Amino acid sequence: EARTLNNIGQVYSALGEKQKALDLYNQALPLTRAVGERTGEAATLTSIGQVYFALGEKQKALDFYNQALPLTRAVGERTGEAAILNNIGQVYFALGEKQKALDFYNQALPLTRAVGERSGEAVILTNIGQVYFALGEKQKALDFYNQALPLSRAVGNRSGEAVTLGSIGILLQSTNRPTEAITNLQQSLKISLKMRQDLQRENRQKFLQQNSGSAIVTALIDVLINQNKNEQAFEWLNLFNTADLADYTRLINAKVANSKAQQALDDWSKKNQQLEFLQQQLQENFSEALSQKIRQLEVQVYSEAENISRRFPEVAELFETTPADIKNLTSSIPTGTVVVRPVLLTNVRNIPNSIAFFIFTKEKLSVVKKSIDPTEFNKLITNYLKQVQDDSDASYLETGGKLYDILIRPIEDKIQALSPKELSILATGKLRHLPFETLYDSKTNQFLIQKYPVNYLTRISNNSLKSPGVQNAIPRKPQAVLAFGNPVPSNPQNLPGAEAEVINIKEILPDSEVYIHNEATLEKFRSQALRFSFLHLATHGCFQTEDCKKVNLKNNTLLFADKSLDIANAALLGLQGTQLITLSACQTAVDTNFNGAGIAGVAYIFERAGAKAVMASLWAVDDEATQQLMIQFYQNIKDGMTKGEALQQAKLKLIADHRHPFYWSPFVLIGDAR
Repeated sequence: EARTLNNIGQVYSALGEKQKALDLYNQALPLTRAVGERTGEAATLTSIGQVYFALGEKQKALDFYNQALPLTRAVGERTGEAAILNNIGQVYFALGEKQKALDFYNQALPLTRAVGERSGEAVILTNIGQVYFALGEKQKALDFYNQALPLSRAVGNRSGEAVTLGSIGILLQSTNRPTEAITNLQQSLKISLKMRQDLQRENRQKFLQQNSGSAIVTALIDVLINQNKNEQAFEWLNLFNTADLADYTRLINAKVANSKAQQALDDWSKKNQQLEFLQQQLQENFSEALSQKIRQLEVQVYSEAENISRRFPEVAELFETTPADIKNLTSSIPTGTVVVRPVLLTNVRNIPNSIAFFIFTKEKLSVVKKSIDPTEFNKLITNYLKQVQDDSDASYLETGGKLYDILIRPIEDKIQALSPKELSILATGKLRHLPFETLYDSKTNQFLIQKYPVNYLTRISNNSLKSPGVQNAIPRKPQAVLAFGNPVPSNPQNLPGAEAEVINIKEILPDSEVYIHNEATLEKFRSQALRFSFLHLATHGCFQTEDCKKVNLKNNTLLFADKSLDIANAALLGLQGTQLITLSACQTAVDTNFNGAGIAGVAYIFERAGAKAVMASLWAVDDEATQQLMIQFYQNIKDGMTKGEALQQAKLKLIADHRHPFYWSPFVLIGDAR
């Protein structure tokens, strides 16, 4: 019973549900003690320590590791003892007690060597290297990294190899050896990307938590900018941005419209699953014969991935591990559009904390760097996201002014010189949920939206802003909306304001078709969507990592009268040629610690399904203000404005009535603003 509880806990931990994992471990612990099963007790204590460490409660983690250590020693379990000593070393390193960390790593190292556990030995050698680096003893650090690297390679531990190469790259950068640094950092990132494309869905969440590669990406971007290799820096940045989105589609198991492409993906996944299983076996029990078998299968799997990418461009982004040339990427940016890509270069040892801004158009790229205090900046972002969602809080102007000075002022002259008709923001991580249009210029007393139409991009790709080519055979009504509203008019899913919203659309654009209550079915949406350029869903959607219990909706679904749509199946709806999907009244988690894809991931799913743009809300919206915004937006579309201009003008009208951003800013346009 104790072992089963412990195993269930490990699954929850791997899924990122740390509190649930803790509950299970705490049920297992007294049982192992009751039966005197000291090995199991030590394993559970170690698991509890790992959860507390992941939650940032370092002292608690240390307490549990220190309880586990004498138990593993008592039963003579040297592999477990080495692992716990290594864990204690990690806690002391995180607490800044470098010498103590070194003492524990040095106790762990001979134990891993004695039991021939080469993968663990490589990890400890890398950790010792990191301590020496932090102590300023860079040559010693390099010596330990260079001992770790061949061990990781010998046992096929690609994750360990990537970490060590990244550590070497960061060290070389700090010793003014940029060329070697770039080589090592790029090698590290290529391995990480290869691993990400290979992972099965059930192992992906755990891998991404442990191997985000963000420090290595940051180091590479920084060194490339410092070497005036701005184009190369952006190419890598964009590649990892796209990889994050591709991982989101894999985690929700998103389908593709082309059945042959889907079949090829399914066949590849089976072969890949076999590879992953063999790699796991190799970690547990190394043999040269198995290592050789894995290398042969790897070649086959990688070759098939490249073949699928060539045959089916719609899935190519899932397999990209090489940065696309910037001239190819930017060729699709519309004339008159200026793209701004801010990237935080923070929290990497020996790199000064800063923000780099990539500003580019179809023909031109420039980069500006500004120093920041990351603690103060994170505080501003956290406070601001609360302030703009609370219409009783007037301090948004002051905070928004400070953020304007950090995020817009340093690049304002470059933006103005390019005279944009549209300002496109490509933001990730902590900035992903920030409504940039609300940032306030205290010198001119204007919000950013009062200067330019603002939209957002998920990434830059050859597909994302491509001009419409030949569409499917069914002609779409160009100025008509297929609108669905309030499909379940009973609590907790009742949305009375949504009915008025969609009925008003019909009054503005008479060719539109509107379905409410039990007529707003998924079946009807599937059959009708092909005929309309604009699709408007005034219904509940849940786009959070967990289910939306308040409205009784599973995550990554949209509510219809008959059943919910799993957005993983969006590509099967026939959306090629859709100009805009508006998702009104949907729930998205706005959290500065939430570095997941969020609303950008949802937009990416619909973009890959064929839609040119998505309009969605960043937080729960005011019913009346939403109606006003939507009515004005569609009136502006009827008057011949682009989507970007139509949304800007609708927001400006609302600003005149409701100055607070709570009312006018939550709806954002993601994708092609034309």
